[in-house]
Amino acid sequence: MAQKKQVILGIESSCDETACALVNEKGDVLSSVVWSQYDEHRRFGGVVPEIAARAHLEKCDILIRECLDKASLDFKDLSAVSVAAGPGLIGGVLVGVMTAKAIAFAHNLPFIAVNHLEGHALVARLSNPVKFPYLLLLTSGGHCQILEVMGVGRYKKLGATIDDSAGEAFDKVAKMLDIGYPGGPNLEKRAKLGNPKAFSLPIPMKGRAGCDFSFSGLKTAVRFQIEKMGKLTDKQKNDMCASFQTAVVAQMQDRLEHALKVFKKDFPNAKDLVVGGGVAANGAVREMLEKVAVKHQMIFSAPPMKYCTDNGVMIAWAGLERLRLGLTDSLDFKARPRWPLEELDSKK
Repeated sequence: MAQKKQVILGIESSCDETACALVNEKGDVLSSVVWSQYDEHRRFGGVVPEIAARAHLEKCDILIRECLDKASLDFKDLSAVSVAAGPGLIGGVLVGVMTAKAIAFAHNLPFIAVNHLEGHALVARLSNPVKFPYLLLLTSGGHCQILEVMGVGRYKKLGATIDDSAGEAFDKVAKMLDIGYPGGPNLEKRAKLGNPKAFSLPIPMKGRAGCDFSFSGLKTAVRFQIEKMGKLTDKQKNDMCASFQTAVVAQMQDRLEHALKVFKKDFPNAKDLVVGGGVAANGAVREMLEKVAVKHQMIFSAPPMKYCTDNGVMIAWAGLERLRLGLTDSLDFKARPRWPLEELDSKK
């Protein structure tokens, strides 16, 4: 009798998307469901943690059943259940973790607590032949880091933001410009219509030693420009979006160039440059990364756009990568609002 293929259920509820997915051992996505809370948070101009947690509680069970039905599977067909157990908004994380624990207990399945950031870090391997080690730019609404990825659970941070993340800066500038929520995608759309040289904005950290980022000063420079000009026309808003995005991308490129020198010294034969996280969906960021990869004779890989923002597929895939190594967790695992990737091996 042929051995049953492994199928992993992944659950994601760390911010404002409730998501689940089923992925098999070959990397086939059997089903994926994402329910966004944009409408719930739009009038507040950002994510409200209490509202997010309640929405996850209302939708999680429904989406899991929908996911199973789409794949024509049931809980008895699963090999394990994985869940984003942090970092994130703790109310939402707890909803996902408790749901996953209940499923694991009721159906006698292995339980896998996935670091949300590891989900972003590994998902490019789902659709690309990316080999360890590789250099990763992890950039999202809550994080902006450059890491050496040596293997599952093995990360070395080369640089990180010392204040805002790139995604957070995108959202805050969008709010200043009153261009609607979600800020990052709206800002990118307007940037395509604007003149990137219209405003002279600083590029923080450019030329400095190390690989750290800083976006707070750039954000403040935008605010000063807006206050000086008063009410902006649509054209001026587009120009500001283009100028801001150009400055962000220029800083990312500078920091990445520094990181590549370190990475090539540490791993002379490694060839993969990977991006992950919500800001990885930004076209200007991807274009820059492609050029940097060519310049340094690297192979650039990115997840499909739909797997850049929070989703269940990345959690299921990370769970599968961990399951292959026998890395499962007990049901007394505690959800973590903060969980640096460098602490992943300790799992404390």
